[in-house]
Parts: sequence; structure tokens; C-alpha cells
Amino acid sequence: MRYEARIRSLNAIILFTALCAGVWAQQGRDALELYRAGSYDAAAEVCKREIAERADNLEAHVVLCWSLLKLSRYSDAAVYAAEAARLSRYDVRVIEILGEIEYFQGRNKTAMQYFQEYVNLAAEGQRIDMVYYFMGEIYIRLGQFRHADIAISTALHYVGVNALWWSRLAYTREMLGDNMEAIRAYSRALELNPNLSDARRGLERVRAAIDR
Repeated sequence: MRYEARIRSLNAIILFTALCAGVWAQQGRDALELYRAGSYDAAAEVCKREIAERADNLEAHVVLCWSLLKLSRYSDAAVYAAEAARLSRYDVRVIEILGEIEYFQGRNKTAMQYFQEYVNLAAEGQRIDMVYYFMGEIYIRLGQFRHADIAISTALHYVGVNALWWSRLAYTREMLGDNMEAIRAYSRALELNPNLSDARRGLERVRAAIDR
């Protein structure tokens, strides 16, 4: 009887542990699902609760930073990104997050360093398209349009249906004086999103320049 009681007790412990693990895993999925659904505030709150329960939860830090970036809360994102970097400095997701924070706060040089580090560490990483897009935008800020063309073209190699990126590629080509290629890129942007006003204005601007 004692042996059977011990077995029942052990089974109860195993069941309880499995249930807890299931709850923890579900919470992690919920935060990511909320983020993917665009519920950034809710995702951030779930992540904060997870971090309060376990300060070394890297996954919660990553999803929290993504959510805060979407909410344009760059200073808050910087705090949690610094904690994430202490947990795993060479996690490429953290490196990309640090680059975005620097980019949105106008620190082009530091942002570029992070993005280049991401490319060096994860040339086919999950967010490589975004990294090249941000690099292109930095080159536009700096007036280095040839480099911008290369970077945004590379981003579009990975995700070719982003209307905004086509519009920005068209702008770089317009700035380079390559009007025919600019028209093609603006036209592609409008095929993907006919309501993209920047692309429509750009297309009209380039056509007017050709007609002069």
C-alpha cells in the first residue's frame, strides 16, 4: 500500500509539473500570437508578467521589445533590449532590435553597426529583409542613394510584395536620375497598393520631369 501511495504521489507531481509547463508554454504562445495579431499593448503586458516571474526569460524580452517598437515606445524598448543583451548578446533577434531602436531614435551610425552585425551573423535570418530595408533607409538619410538602391533591392529580393519598399526603391532611383527605373518601381508599388499616396506623387513627379 505504501508503494502504491508513493506511485500515486509521484504521478500527481508529474501531472502537476506537466500542467505548469503547459501553462508557461501557452503564455509564451499567447504573447507572440497577440503580437502577430497586432495587439501590441496586450502582448507587452503578458511579456512583462512573464519577466516578473522569471527575469531571465529571453523570449519574453524579445516579444516585449518587438511590441514596444510597434508602439513607438523606443525608450522603454531600449531598457528591455539592454536586459536582453545581457542575457544573450549575440542573439540575432536582440541585435536587430537594438538596431531598430537606434534607427528610430536617429542614431544612424550605431544602427548601421547593429544591422551589419546581424547580416554577418545571420545572412539568412528571419528578419534579414527588415534589416536590409532599414539599412536602405539609413543610406537615404545620408544621401548615399546608390547604396540605398542596393540595400532596398536586397530587401525586396526576400519580400517582393511590400509596396512601401518598392516606393522607397523608386525614390532612390529618382534621386539617382534613373527616371525609367523609378517609374517601373513606383508603378510596381501602386500595383501592390493603389492607395499609396507617396508612390502616386512620385510617379507623377518623375513623369513630369521626363516631359519637361
